[in-house]
Amino acid sequence: MDPLLLVLLMVIGLGAGILGALFGLGGGIIFVPVLLLMGLEPTEAVAISLIGIIAGSVGASTVYVDKGLSNVRLGLLLEITTATGAIIGAIVATYLEEWVLMVIFAIIVYFSGYRMIRSPETIVHPSEDARGRYAFSYRDEASGEDVSYELQHVRGGMALCTVAGMISSMTGVGGGMVKVPLMNLYMHVPMKTASATSSYMIGITAFSGAITYFLGGQVLLEFAAGIAIGAFLGSLAGTVVTRRINARHLRKYFSVVVFVMATIVLLQAAGVLRWS
Repeated sequence: MDPLLLVLLMVIGLGAGILGALFGLGGGIIFVPVLLLMGLEPTEAVAISLIGIIAGSVGASTVYVDKGLSNVRLGLLLEITTATGAIIGAIVATYLEEWVLMVIFAIIVYFSGYRMIRSPETIVHPSEDARGRYAFSYRDEASGEDVSYELQHVRGGMALCTVAGMISSMTGVGGGMVKVPLMNLYMHVPMKTASATSSYMIGITAFSGAITYFLGGQVLLEFAAGIAIGAFLGSLAGTVVTRRINARHLRKYFSVVVFVMATIVLLQAAGVLRWS
């Protein structure tokens, strides 16, 4: 491979890795269109994107889990219903027009972003009867304080993650744009924990898809290596920023990012942007 191309792939991965670690979003919205513009086939671009998402998730999770930011128990619980929703979404998608799915997705994301800007973060402190099941804490390095919280609406959150999985599967856009607001606004998970937990979850989801592409011989290893190295390094850099940034600012930046992504999806639905 041309060394300049390898460097370019690493830079792309670096940017997506930082974005993913900061906000709990997969880098697919960046990886896929860029790789398609570089001349790859859609299946090849998606396959390499999944490898990049896994690398970013691994890099971020090694730090977030160690620091107690990722709520592993919650992530695994929500991943069950997310995966179920993804299967349902794949079936439903065959009966609906693609543009309809994209418009629905964009509306949900716009609403979630608006709520995160307008609604102050609400953290429920653990009650005496939480008994460790739904009570968690982490050390906020930005404020120097220990943040304790109790999960709310766990069953409802699991049910709504089924919808998040369906939307992600039907539109091909990462479910982090739905799951992070869901955890933060509905389940009252602190923003830093919500994004860190989403980073953990998307790695699991991407791994299952990447295996299928790898066995089918659709992963271009040289491209995947460049993207993965960049995404891994970028995710490590992103964790440093996340730990030091104020949670209130992180919510606002997240909203701006999802507004941009939702707008891109709408432009795709209108036919203004085409990645394939």
